[in-house]
Amino acid sequence: MHLLIPFAAPLSEAGRQALAALRLPRLQAMLAGRTGERDEGDEYALSPPHERALARAWGWAGSDGRLPFAARQAALDGLDPGDLAWGLLTPVHWHVGTEQVSLADPDSLLLDEAASRAFYDAVSGLFTSEGFLVHWGAPTRWYLAHESLADLPTASLDRVIGRNVDRWLPAGAATRHWRRLHSEVQMLLYTHALNADREARGLPTVNSMWLSGCGPAQPVGAEVRVDERLRGRALAEDWPGWARAWQQIDDELPTLAPTRLTLCGERSSLSFDLPPLGLLQKLAARFAAVDLAHALGSL
Repeated sequence: MHLLIPFAAPLSEAGRQALAALRLPRLQAMLAGRTGERDEGDEYALSPPHERALARAWGWAGSDGRLPFAARQAALDGLDPGDLAWGLLTPVHWHVGTEQVSLADPDSLLLDEAASRAFYDAVSGLFTSEGFLVHWGAPTRWYLAHESLADLPTASLDRVIGRNVDRWLPAGAATRHWRRLHSEVQMLLYTHALNADREARGLPTVNSMWLSGCGPAQPVGAEVRVDERLRGRALAEDWPGWARAWQQIDDELPTLAPTRLTLCGERSSLSFDLPPLGLLQKLAARFAAVDLAHALGSL
């Protein structure tokens, strides 16, 4: 079983302090004497390390920001992606601050199916009039299909949540069609009665959309188990909660017994093959402890 752990290490100063205080004895023992395979990157890549690692494990082709996670999720939501190029369209709230516009976690919208479908119905006509196919998948998962999405680089939501959207907006000539549609969606939502009702009830408005994971479907190879327990805590910068979630994962590692383990930070990832050790290897591993804090800190 290949176990992949996103957000295993943070970049923020507060997150680094939490990491320095973290003790993961079972992970430490599991990695003793083993050498990891490194995927080097930086925090400005459109595709975060965990998405790159998952695509690599599945045998996908695709460059930065061009990994077809939308088509994969559409299939999981019961759609047939066929040969079309898909994109994941997420309803979001852009928070306008004094110095920047940031994207709030879509889960904070608290959209139920009825509210989500009402917003979907309000904006879907803008896309169908331009030749897009649109499908509702879940409250925060809508799908687009169009030839223009076949090779469109977009930033993962995991890159943008809680951050300035300017750095991550699609750029270049190939994105002009999308940027125009995106502006029309924002203008429609700005004065829509659905948002007036949400404001009256003290709920965040749905004032924008985020497009990600574009491209035609690719077959999925090896099975990978992705442990998402660190994700929400890291994105919310809840580092005490993040540390507790790490402790829970560490406690369960002997039961999970992965044969391959991939640890992902915000820049890079480390993958370890974990075949059973022979007696001599076990003895040697006792004297070859991995510097776990350094390994995680390098991600």
